[in-house]
Amino acid sequence: MNKFFGTDGIRGIANKGVMTPEVALKLGSAAGTIFTRGDHRHLAVIGKDTRLSGYLLEPALVSGLIAVGMDVLLVGPLPTPAISILTKSLRADIGIMISASHNSFEYNGIKIFDNQGVKLDKKVEAQIERLILNYPRNITFASSDRLGKARRLDDASGRYIEFAKNTFPKFAELSELKIVIDSANGAAYSVAQKIFWELGAEVIDISNKPDGFNINRNCGSTYPSAVQKATLEHKADIGIAFDGDADRVILVDEKGGIIDGDKILATIAMNMKEKKELNSDVVVATHMSNIALERYLESQSIELLRTDVGDKNVAKLMLNNNYNLGGEQSGHIILPEFSATGDGIIAALQVLKSFVESDSKTISELCHKYQPVPQKLENIDYRTGNMGAVNDEALEEKTKYFSAMLDKNSRLLIRKSGTEPLIRVMLESYDQTIMKEIVSAIKREIINV
Repeated sequence: MNKFFGTDGIRGIANKGVMTPEVALKLGSAAGTIFTRGDHRHLAVIGKDTRLSGYLLEPALVSGLIAVGMDVLLVGPLPTPAISILTKSLRADIGIMISASHNSFEYNGIKIFDNQGVKLDKKVEAQIERLILNYPRNITFASSDRLGKARRLDDASGRYIEFAKNTFPKFAELSELKIVIDSANGAAYSVAQKIFWELGAEVIDISNKPDGFNINRNCGSTYPSAVQKATLEHKADIGIAFDGDADRVILVDEKGGIIDGDKILATIAMNMKEKKELNSDVVVATHMSNIALERYLESQSIELLRTDVGDKNVAKLMLNNNYNLGGEQSGHIILPEFSATGDGIIAALQVLKSFVESDSKTISELCHKYQPVPQKLENIDYRTGNMGAVNDEALEEKTKYFSAMLDKNSRLLIRKSGTEPLIRVMLESYDQTIMKEIVSAIKREIINV
């Protein structure tokens, strides 16, 4: 089991545990050592979201990279997918994003991309961990005349804005639409409004005044009530809410109805299939996606393939099989034609593309093609509970045991979070009583209450 890396990079409370300047410095040198290949000047791109602790971790990472001879481009606050895109377009050797995504401000994290803008696989993460744990042994420190240099890339946001705009059809425009954008006081605050406005939309911008502490606070994709309220108040056609690093998105229709990642996948899939652009007529999702999505896609002759939770797992299956649409219920939508990782802005643009190319008169008409099976999600903090009940084997046994109590129209998933000390329980069923009873029983076993 990895000591540092979880399902999406390294994450924890800032200035504690794995999120200290010491670990960041060692990580920079370890990653730089692994990605130094050949005699050319090597380059790393570093971005961040708007958390105060970005100022703590960024210079430590820079020092670690410079120490092994890597040059560094600092791009400041930008969405995680922008770092993926810039890493590839600038022919950098590595990309690093400092962000804890949807978590509150006291958390931070580090996500790493290879030279193709793809998140690292577990083998490479394990290599980096070994170097960190054995630091400074096996680190290839540069001589004093071969140290790296750091500078800021002033046009980074402009590059990403133009890239995102170019994913939208040139013949189409958004001039007839009023859009509410909730940037979660996060990484998209300086670019999201510009992208949609420059494409012609009337834009109402909310949660776009980060102060280092308010990222994801009662706003963004994790708390969609803010964008729902604003969409209704402004009588907008659609609301778009990102998380703190804008790699995920949740939409709201003109009635205030939530359009989650599953419905975004269904909407984009139908547009792609109609144009014969959906490779193998396959969509990739995770075990968290609602069974109703699977049944709807099946009715449209589209197969849904599932992976373990984590957009990295979705991307890997897609890459290995040349599938071109996948994502998560939480709003990570991966469109490899444009980006190697989830991009909330590009996903929203593809839904709007589907809208302007369809006969639908409203977003609600376009996006609500099926009724989800009722789903209950429960997070169980296990730090003061029965630790023996939270290992992977025990959770698998509990899943089998409680699943045997369900009918064929129900589904249960119990897993450990890869980013927080939580057990995540997901149960789908039309029987509300059995849902409540089983979730309560699982909670009792894990925390003995």
